[in-house]
Amino acid sequence: MRIRITHQRITIALQLILLTEAVFAVLGQRWFTAFLTSMIIAITFFPVLFERRFRIHIPPELQLAAIGFVFASLFLGEIRDYYTRFWWWDMALHTTSGFLLGILGFLLVHIMNETEKLQMHLKPGFVALFAFMFALGIGALWEIFEFTMDSLFGMNMQKPMLGDPSGLTDTMWDLIVDAIGALIISTLGWRYLKNPNQASFLERWIDAFIERNPRFFRR
Repeated sequence: MRIRITHQRITIALQLILLTEAVFAVLGQRWFTAFLTSMIIAITFFPVLFERRFRIHIPPELQLAAIGFVFASLFLGEIRDYYTRFWWWDMALHTTSGFLLGILGFLLVHIMNETEKLQMHLKPGFVALFAFMFALGIGALWEIFEFTMDSLFGMNMQKPMLGDPSGLTDTMWDLIVDAIGALIISTLGWRYLKNPNQASFLERWIDAFIERNPRFFRR
């Protein structure tokens, strides 16, 4: 209970920071910043709405990780211009997205594997492979989205990097660090399925998810 309260307080603190930014943006007539910040605030409520709508209880650690990622990528990255100020910011976030998408992919296939209605009996190696390919696939779709936005609307989502103004180097490094993050999570997930008693942050998060959603898993 104490851990959940701590995570809720951190989430509220991030939301208050965003709300303050939105208010100052409106006062300063920076309408795009105000709109984007408002959208970020709305996104931070998605885990709670998702939990209530689909009755899937998300552990507070996962909720905070997702909200923190949105805060770091959209607020700090886009509004505070961290992508330009810190060359490693984009790579760090893409590695993190590989982690989070890998966890999501692992949980999706793990639920299907354990749900009696589907009669799936996938081996740990395939579950880990699915998690890896799921994360990498979403990462590739995001790069296509960035290319489309740059081509059609003249945006600068694919930024110059390491002397390459075309954005190709940025795209490739994004995919590489996506793959590294997804590979780490897939390996930990495979280890969990082979030996559930192993102890790491991923195992603890998976156990917390299973404990809070027993209807998806055989007991």
